[in-house]
Amino acid sequence: MKFLLCVLALLLSLSLVPTLALADLPAPRSTPENPNMAAGRKAIEAKDFKAAVGYLTKAVSEEPNNADAQNMLGYSYRKVGTFDKSMEHYQKALKIDTSHRSAHEYLGELYLDMNQLDNAEKQLAALKKACPFFGKCEEYEDLKAAIDKYKTKK
Repeated sequence: MKFLLCVLALLLSLSLVPTLALADLPAPRSTPENPNMAAGRKAIEAKDFKAAVGYLTKAVSEEPNNADAQNMLGYSYRKVGTFDKSMEHYQKALKIDTSHRSAHEYLGELYLDMNQLDNAEKQLAALKKACPFFGKCEEYEDLKAAIDKYKTKK
């Protein structure tokens, strides 16, 4: 009887795990995406980072508290080699949303570009806390791989 209750409790808890995991996902946007954000996203996909900087600069001026826009602008600045501006926008994204996983990942990659391994590892530690599923998420895995690759080159 005790065994049966344990099995039932285990099955019930496993059935709740997907529900709890989905609770962490952001709610779908009720309004359409800012046109400059959409254009910036397309420019990034096309690897036209200079154009992305232009669109995303406008998006950030229209929505300064949009962590995604700040993060994407930081990413675009990093890809064109403007590290100071990249750092500024990643930090703004993290000020808006301290758990913004992409901003932590990209800031860690920026630190690697700047040969600051210790700071990159701090971002990896922050990602471990920000990621669901016991510290495992795509952003964590990507930054960990970038750090490992960096270490093999040194």
